[in-house]
Amino acid sequence: MSYHSLQKHCYTIRGMHCASCEVLIERKWKKIPGVHKVSVNHATGRAEVFAEREPSLDALQQPIQEKGYTVTPQSNDDGQAIHHRATTRDYKEIGIVFFVIVSLYLILKRLDVLPEVGVTENMGYGLVFLIGLVAALSTCIAVTGGLLMAVAAKYNERNPNLTGAQRLRPHLYFNIGRIVSYTVLGGAIGGLGSVITLSTKTTGFVMIIASLVMIILGFQLLKLFPGLKRFQPKMPKFIAHKIHDWSNADNKAAPFFLGGSTFFLPCGFTQALQLYVLSQGDVTTGALTMFFFSLGTLPALMSLSAISSFARGSFQRYFMKFAGVLVILLGFSNISNGLALTGNSISFSGDEEVKGTTSEIASDDPNVVLEDGKQIVEMTVNGLSYSPSRFRVKQGIPVEWRIDGRRSQGCAQVVTVPKLGLTKFLSGQQVTTVTFTPEEAGTLEFSCSMGMTTRGAAFIVEPNDDVPDSAPANPKAPTPTPSPTPTPQGCDPTVQQCITAQKISMEVTREKGFYPNSFTVKKDVPVELTVDTKVKLGGCMGTMVIPDYDVAERLPLGKTTLAFTPTETGSVVVTCSMGSPLAEISVIN
Repeated sequence: MSYHSLQKHCYTIRGMHCASCEVLIERKWKKIPGVHKVSVNHATGRAEVFAEREPSLDALQQPIQEKGYTVTPQSNDDGQAIHHRATTRDYKEIGIVFFVIVSLYLILKRLDVLPEVGVTENMGYGLVFLIGLVAALSTCIAVTGGLLMAVAAKYNERNPNLTGAQRLRPHLYFNIGRIVSYTVLGGAIGGLGSVITLSTKTTGFVMIIASLVMIILGFQLLKLFPGLKRFQPKMPKFIAHKIHDWSNADNKAAPFFLGGSTFFLPCGFTQALQLYVLSQGDVTTGALTMFFFSLGTLPALMSLSAISSFARGSFQRYFMKFAGVLVILLGFSNISNGLALTGNSISFSGDEEVKGTTSEIASDDPNVVLEDGKQIVEMTVNGLSYSPSRFRVKQGIPVEWRIDGRRSQGCAQVVTVPKLGLTKFLSGQQVTTVTFTPEEAGTLEFSCSMGMTTRGAAFIVEPNDDVPDSAPANPKAPTPTPSPTPTPQGCDPTVQQCITAQKISMEVTREKGFYPNSFTVKKDVPVELTVDTKVKLGGCMGTMVIPDYDVAERLPLGKTTLAFTPTETGSVVVTCSMGSPLAEISVIN
């Protein structure tokens, strides 16, 4: 039947907050006799129904009422009435929730009992799991839960004599498929992020976009700023409808594959994490992030009927406010990581900020000890955290920075100070010492190579009256002479005869990646690995590490040399800052 011969009827729907709501309502209404096409838009709260005759309001309301939606004939107002208007009570409750969450965070942080759940990423797998819990109870359960119930009903219809335990099989298969799919596809997206070689700034912008998606979702859960719904990215709805159509397939494997297909359903939380994983550019981080997210949704999906009964009334009211505030805080927290990668240093985490000019900062720092004309600074890296993370030092006096990185993880095994052009791999066996002299007053920020460690970490360089200010730049000054190639380890420059270094080289291109990536060298002979980087590298790929010999170097465009002396035969693995293998060097006698 042609749509031109059908009657078009328009309605207003209250209670929608995401694209999942659109899919659910469209599928419910298409089952009404005489209805041939339905188009729902959660951002405007409007629905268009093409039918042979106008369906009654009862016929439209009945299938969606239990989900909390209300349908009325479309009015001629400007559209503002369809959105929930926050009341004074709403604002008070949001304020109380915000105060409780922030206070609890500050107390736990002060007591140093916040769990270190993260392994190799800045968000922390514990937080990712929590996001999964929030997503399952707020948005994902609308469509994913409906799909699970449909495939379970089909399975039980096909097998009417099943026991109670056997009826759980489709639920188990569905969730196993979901976890496997999220893990594998999360790793694939992380791998894609490394292949397309995002620059550091681009990586930061992607992280900011993902964080903004989270913030928009939070505002939607709080029913604030409804106009922001228009800016939420979403997958085409036909994908979701196609996946739901598969739920009617008469196949024993259907629950497993349908569970896996939910990776592509329109859930804003899933899409935000997909963007986040892409920005990380690491297979392991991508796989583990999506794995923990899918685990977070598991409790709600495995106890769907119980959760559905709780997800209404006063429980839903207060849970949505808690979830909304938490998601917004997480979004702002992660924005600071993206800003750090784009060259900014704004922090939303409550870490110590520098107030005023450097001359207004107190000169004494208990974490800095003056000894033999050097400023001694000691720092411990635990996982991805620095302790302490901020130091006040004097301009013009050498700094000896002793870093205990034996418990560092992921990219925190590499520390970088961008303003000094300094990158150092932290030994896993002993304290690593870094020396430098701060020539100018100001702030020297430091972090891991991906900007994922303690926010606000920095050296605050106080002005020293005994050190003259740096002379202004002379536009006619000659171009500085490039620094000579570092002397290979094991080669004494005072000796006339010196062992010639073994020179090996590779290129980094978009077509071949790191190539060649396999070399053979001799033991006890210095090695110089020259890397010619022809594309901008982002994420962990922007730093090359030889962990066995505590070597780390940033990889800007052009040629970079890594020097070391192999002292044992066997295999030497060259990695990115997150530990992903890039090349292998075989050492022979």
